Amino acid sequence: MVQATALPRNETGIETTVGILKQRFGDRCQTGLSIREQHGHTTTYIQNQIPDAVVFPESTEEVSEIVRTCAEHKVPVIPFGTGTSLEGHVNAPAGGISVDFTRMDRILEVHAGDLDCVIQPGVTREQLNTFLRDQGLFFPIDPGANASLGGMVSTRASGTNAVRYGTMKDNVLALQVVMPDGEVIRTATRAKKSSAGYDLTRLMVGSEGTLGLITEITLRLQGIPEAISSARCSFPSVDAACQAVMMTIQYGVPVARIELLDALSVKAANAYSKLELPETPLLLLEFHGSDAGVVEQAETFGSIAEEFGGNGFAATTSTEERNKLWQARHDMYWACHGLRPGAKGLSTDVCVPISRLAECVAAAAAKADELGLISPIVGHVGDGNFHCLPLIDVDNPEEIATAEEFVGWLNDLAISVEGTCTGEHGIGQGKKPYLYKELGPAMRYMAAIKAALDPDNIMNPGKIV
Repeated sequence: MVQATALPRNETGIETTVGILKQRFGDRCQTGLSIREQHGHTTTYIQNQIPDAVVFPESTEEVSEIVRTCAEHKVPVIPFGTGTSLEGHVNAPAGGISVDFTRMDRILEVHAGDLDCVIQPGVTREQLNTFLRDQGLFFPIDPGANASLGGMVSTRASGTNAVRYGTMKDNVLALQVVMPDGEVIRTATRAKKSSAGYDLTRLMVGSEGTLGLITEITLRLQGIPEAISSARCSFPSVDAACQAVMMTIQYGVPVARIELLDALSVKAANAYSKLELPETPLLLLEFHGSDAGVVEQAETFGSIAEEFGGNGFAATTSTEERNKLWQARHDMYWACHGLRPGAKGLSTDVCVPISRLAECVAAAAAKADELGLISPIVGHVGDGNFHCLPLIDVDNPEEIATAEEFVGWLNDLAISVEGTCTGEHGIGQGKKPYLYKELGPAMRYMAAIKAALDPDNIMNPGKIV
């Protein structure tokens, strides 16, 4: 495993704080090794750095009490949702208290007429959409994993629907946040727009728990479309598929999803999800709108695909067929591990301007081959975001070094074409070196904000800055 950097521990403060929290929360403050290891672990290759205790609050007031206690004794606070993050976000490099939000999972208000809702951070994406379905509403952001909405806000998540509905930053109206001194603030109201003061909501979205702990979220909702159609189309090369994506976006086709699987990924999906797709690069698409609208959108894409050598184009409005196709896409992380049983996937993502997408995806595939890596590529390519998954033996230092060389090269490539080192995974511990390369002097101002709000550096230390 890669050695994550440890930070100095405040042993006296930690011991005192754990004692206070155990007395206050009883069984809801756990110190067993296994549960602490679970809260330092994510689906990542980064070394596990465990907290000293895990506390399960049930209200904003309890979160505030935890933070005030930690602030008084200068002890780190690390928020935890479902543990699906990928860049070491929930590690505790200086020890401290993991605040697990799974018991704060209430849907507090739904304002159907205003297309918004208010929830606690432990509510998961699937839980919310199940609750909303009977009201004809849904929340569109879909990162694949059944992540908590608090975690999705904290990492500025996006996913398969972002090409049409935007990312978390576009779908959060307001937040309730416990600040580093324990004070509770609201960043905004339910108004759909505002020009009142600094935009604290956007500051908190994507801050990865380094500026405060989110305890309530006001989300923008969408009406369930009248009709939904899905389509798939195979291509002779990744370049041809990406050219078709660019043309589709430039034509203004309002695709809801447009996903790329390279040949390796299709092979993995066939084996894992029992499909029979041609093992060449594949685009999966979804269209939302009226009955006539989704047919027209699918036909327009079919014509574009034909220009770039697309074959096997098929569209369907069958719910069963659509779900089977998209479940296979969501299972890609686990499916790809079947390409090399026993290996661990080092999942990484970048995002580039659409006009540079084809060359960057092709370059990434060529670089992986050059380094001898099995590295399937999938992507939310409608907005230029793609993922590589080098499969490595994490007990082999040479393989780890090769994978890290590839990840470093990929991030440098994205930055060199005016892209970003992460489209949706976030920075955490794993992407910190590339953030400095990407933003340069702007990092001084990020550090100044962090120091002003959290002068004792207790909020998820060792992440972002």
